Amino acid sequence: MTDSATLDQLADRLRSAHAVTVMTGAGISAESGVPTFRGTDGLWRNYSATDLATPEAFARDPRLVWQWYRWRRGIIGRAEPNPGHLALARLQSRMRAFTLITQNVDGLHQRAGSTRVIELHGNIWRARCASGCGVVTDAAGEAAGDEPAGDQDPAPVCSCGALLRPDVVWFGEALDQSRIDLALRAAQDCQAFLVIGTSALVYPAAGLPRVAASAGALVVEINVDDTPLTPHAGLVLRAKAAEVLPALESRV
Repeated sequence: MTDSATLDQLADRLRSAHAVTVMTGAGISAESGVPTFRGTDGLWRNYSATDLATPEAFARDPRLVWQWYRWRRGIIGRAEPNPGHLALARLQSRMRAFTLITQNVDGLHQRAGSTRVIELHGNIWRARCASGCGVVTDAAGEAAGDEPAGDQDPAPVCSCGALLRPDVVWFGEALDQSRIDLALRAAQDCQAFLVIGTSALVYPAAGLPRVAASAGALVVEINVDDTPLTPHAGLVLRAKAAEVLPALESRV
């Protein structure tokens, strides 16, 4: 656990900051029991994420892709926001300007009470028209189709007649530019930028802390492991988010 003096120092910086930006990655959700869905964690019927989370896979077999996403929803739906998620929601309610950016698609931040979350990679509980008619549906709070119950369900259809697809960014797809712009603005305008549970490998998200540092912000890494960001962070807290964030929030 991080020592009290370091937490006190960081809490002082957050209290004096006009704006605070936080970016979270898979690590904070893993502490709620959500697997990364990469490697052995993501194997399903001998398929991996890179086999199924692509536009090509959806074009080839949309029903199979939806079966996998229903399986994922089943796992995520049983997870609960952990003390790290809850601490961030409480921080948002007390800070003058607070922006939460996440690379996660599980919706756990919103379930914890966070609002106006910038979801860089989308949300697994939403679906949108694969043909781009603009229809977006939200299944948050509904029962998740889990195997075997959801195994025979067909791919859902949009009101326009085209298929619906998960509203997430797949391998080979570009991120939504409006979300990137919001995240860049939040990185440029903050005085403290907290990077929590992210590998700092996936761009453009991995570049946001450096944008913040270039603008004069204190960049804080909270992670159980070293990452490519570690040498460039102004402060490193080598701890689990569910442990350190409540301790930090109680001091702010």
